[in-house]
Amino acid sequence: GGEPTLRKHLDVLVGMLAELRGADGEPLDLTLTSNGSLLKKKAKALAEAGLKRITVSLDALDDAIFQRMNDVGFPVADVLAGIDAALAAGLAPVKVNMVVKRGTNDGEILPMARWFREHYGGAVVLRFIEYMDVGETNGWRMDHVLPSREVIERIASVYAVEPIEAQAEGETAERWRYLDGGGEV
Repeated sequence: GGEPTLRKHLDVLVGMLAELRGADGEPLDLTLTSNGSLLKKKAKALAEAGLKRITVSLDALDDAIFQRMNDVGFPVADVLAGIDAALAAGLAPVKVNMVVKRGTNDGEILPMARWFREHYGGAVVLRFIEYMDVGETNGWRMDHVLPSREVIERIASVYAVEPIEAQAEGETAERWRYLDGGGEV
């Protein structure tokens, strides 16, 4: 639990895991989920140690909304610099998870889609996660949920998209491709 990049010598741990082989003799597909705050400093070492892919949590481009969603003490700029560093280190595709909470950050859906299309041209996959109940810690209420159908309707109101097939057996995410080649969500 917690932010993995806070762990001292994470690159050493990744290196140890990279030496392991699966039952088929192939290396493990090592991936990590991060809040991105320290990724600018650590992406290169993690990639060199054997990390293959990274997922970054980013719920808004607006700092105030980002802070309200995550209660963190760092700006969005740090996360975006971390994404840039991850791409430069070869950790691709980078995936960005945006938890969408109606009335809090749902106005960021189109700015996020626009940003990642224009700045990364398909090298970053933006994923929208429905706000969900995680017990009694997040004050979850059904009226805070914005169903994925509404998320894609908002995107489709600006960009032509079409559904695409799952990449792996058992994949549950709905995936959509921009028809102009701008990547996927």
